[in-house]
Amino acid sequence: VQLVESGGGLVQPGGSPRLSCGASGYTYSSNCMGWFRQAPGKEREGVAAIDSDTVTTRYADSVKGRFTISKDNAKNILYLQMDRLKPEDTAMYYCAARSVPNCVGNYWSKWSYVNWGQGTQVTVS
Repeated sequence: VQLVESGGGLVQPGGSPRLSCGASGYTYSSNCMGWFRQAPGKEREGVAAIDSDTVTTRYADSVKGRFTISKDNAKNILYLQMDRLKPEDTAMYYCAARSVPNCVGNYWSKWSYVNWGQGTQVTVS
């Protein structure tokens, strides 16, 4: 199982990049998926999560209204559309998968996710 993020880079404040997360040996249609981020010196924090049904989504307060999580089960790709970026959004962004279809319980806990990508850096400056 391998998750691979892409789409990061240097972005100006107010920019709108889209992150992608592809998978090999994995099927998104059966799992709760999440996006996390980690800034230097800070804990890894969850920012968005989506159920296997692709309809039910959850967002951290810090990104609500600016970020949109979605996935294409047919293509097995998870997305994070990031709008109106701020310098404080600068971090390494990771996609992650749980072993259950629904994002229930403590879905913001990194310990509840079993597979992780290597991360993609987003720098807002």
